[in-house]
Amino acid sequence: MGADRAAGGGRRPVRTVVSVACGAVLLAGCASMPDSGDLRGVESTPRQDTPVRVFALPPRENADAREIVDGFLEALTSDDPGFETAHKYLTKYASDRWDPKASLTVLAAGPDPEQRSTSGRDEPSDTAEFSLEGDKVATVDAQQAYAPADGQYDKRLHLVREKKSKQWRIDRPPPGVVMGKSDFLRNYTSVNRYYFASNSSTGSDTQPVAVADPVWVRKKVDPLTQTVSLLLAGPSRWLDPVVRSSYPTGTTLKKGIGSLAPDDQNRLTVPLNVKANRIGQDKCKEMAAQLLFTLRDLTPTGVDEVELQRSDGTRLCDLTEIAAENLVVHEAANDDYQYFVDGKHRLVRLDSDSDDLDAFEPVPGALGEGEKPLRSAAVSRDERKAAGVSLDGGSLYVGSLVSGASLGEPVLRSKGKTENDRLTTPSWDGDGDLWVADRDPDRPRLLLLKQGAGQPVEVDTTGLDGRIDAVRVAADGARIALIVEKGGKKSLYVGRIERGDEAGGEKAVAVVEPRSVTPQLEEVTAMSWAGGSRLVVVGRERGGVQQMAYVQVDGSTPVEAAPAALTGVKALASSENEQLPLLAYSEEDGIVRLSAGSKWQQVLKDGTAPVYPG
Repeated sequence: MGADRAAGGGRRPVRTVVSVACGAVLLAGCASMPDSGDLRGVESTPRQDTPVRVFALPPRENADAREIVDGFLEALTSDDPGFETAHKYLTKYASDRWDPKASLTVLAAGPDPEQRSTSGRDEPSDTAEFSLEGDKVATVDAQQAYAPADGQYDKRLHLVREKKSKQWRIDRPPPGVVMGKSDFLRNYTSVNRYYFASNSSTGSDTQPVAVADPVWVRKKVDPLTQTVSLLLAGPSRWLDPVVRSSYPTGTTLKKGIGSLAPDDQNRLTVPLNVKANRIGQDKCKEMAAQLLFTLRDLTPTGVDEVELQRSDGTRLCDLTEIAAENLVVHEAANDDYQYFVDGKHRLVRLDSDSDDLDAFEPVPGALGEGEKPLRSAAVSRDERKAAGVSLDGGSLYVGSLVSGASLGEPVLRSKGKTENDRLTTPSWDGDGDLWVADRDPDRPRLLLLKQGAGQPVEVDTTGLDGRIDAVRVAADGARIALIVEKGGKKSLYVGRIERGDEAGGEKAVAVVEPRSVTPQLEEVTAMSWAGGSRLVVVGRERGGVQQMAYVQVDGSTPVEAAPAALTGVKALASSENEQLPLLAYSEEDGIVRLSAGSKWQQVLKDGTAPVYPG
């Protein structure tokens, strides 16, 4: 299959390569490939403005069983919109029942079919069977949601020689689609759909809060229309309990709509079915905002405006991208300052717009005066208050970032016997609540302090196995990233935050269905949110060296390059506004900053604990 199976040798390539610029009329002759030769050159042009599309060829007359199997597997990696060519390798009965959209299994390398004996005789048989084996990397479900996977893939593929035509066809294909990792990355791209947090008033009582929900779409098969349809279908199963969609249940594109595309003014018109006909203007504008955020990166210039239409073609509402930003609380906030702890153990800040890296200053209030020496800190998302952990890790203080503001007694104390067994760096959510983990081995727990004060609420972490070593809440308040330590291994998990019924005067809070997002890393030492569905992490693979990389919340690896290498990294800070610099604390260089297109720059040699608001 493409690059994954090119090393198989001697197999008949079954592809036609076509530039989409040629148009449908020329598909048969614009750029057809010969019947032999190396096809790997297709991979060199995945991101051109006029991308090369790869189409499979149908079964050859009197092809043997192995050729049919190879052709079918090649067809799974082609750009046929509905896998039409793959269906031609199946019997009619199998074709009617095989659903390529049901699932996708990604293997480390493409499956290499091995023929199995179906009888003990040497004479030709009218049946054949092949095994498909490989190491699983991931699965993509019917909602197009990605999940890391491991273990062995072992499926059977059965063929028969049809009585009437005497042609070999597959009568029992493997479930769904299977392909190697490089073919998957060539064929599919990750897109963030956006829904609204349903159990939090993050940022405002009136503005909805956007939550990213990544899915994978076929990048050369009308990805825009695919993405709109997936957005209308609703959130992934994992995220669904904590988000809502403004689209009424059952909303789809109007029947008969083929392909969507913005006009020359970057305005996209989306006709909907009758389910949306009676929607009011406020709700309709929320629907349009969901679309604008979702489609932001799918076209070269983005979509500047959307118009939603009723089933009869009349206008339902329209919304510009600028209006959407004002309507919805989005993760790409403009953090005014970057914060860290200086050599005097005070909380200091640097203007995010400043090019003078020496222009940092103590924050207003007691936390900037050094009244209590700090080990780490967190700044609320509105930048009006901050929390600091004492130098010994045993006490948590909360203070106002106002000149002259005093610091009271600790809001939390840990009974851990050593510094490493006490409090983690805290994290603020968008509601102004403060999260922190106590690493006391006798009572490890995740705690929530409403508005950073009062009696701590113990968060239910039943699904986690191990002690929490680091905490970062997403800007949307619906998800939380945790480094969990067990048996000397530190792993990164992302869980959803569910707030239940009132219990003892407080809402019961739980981290539910935590999932590992860095299964390839044996030790994760630092992490931070770096976008709506992306984190930046420091860790190492088994037997490897420390590395810094981006990961997606679904466990996939983004296509963009990893940050420039930096040795001895102990802490990271990244804004969810991806335009702002990455901060890090290195044992060798202290506080350093990495802006787009530049190298790491030292900010403060004896500084530690960098943070952005959150």
